[in-house]
Amino acid sequence: MKIQENYYYTKDHEWLKVVGNEGFIGVSDFASHELGDIVYIEVETVGETLKKGESFGTIEAVKTVADMYMPVSGEILEFNGELESHPELVNQDPYEKGWIVKINISSPDEISQLMDSKAYAASLPA
Repeated sequence: MKIQENYYYTKDHEWLKVVGNEGFIGVSDFASHELGDIVYIEVETVGETLKKGESFGTIEAVKTVADMYMPVSGEILEFNGELESHPELVNQDPYEKGWIVKINISSPDEISQLMDSKAYAASLPA
């Protein structure tokens, strides 16, 4: 299982990659394996500003549907359009090609409340 350094993580297994004032959000390798084969991702919040902890969409796998939550507050700028026809990218490459949304971070101070890669790794079951 991969955990990317220089990314931030939530207890719900979302990750945040910060690039300037923007961020990319996805689900961790651990989450993608726990969910199983991902068959559909729905994000209807593009253009909306959401608070940390609010749901920005759902991820559907063969065996379950789960909400995805904002790791920090911000405006949803873009949905990864590749996921419309290839949702399996989240399973195959969750940290690069499988990113889900791009946001404009509105509360950069919230980043310090997230886990770094070492803390996230320590939080996972053995």
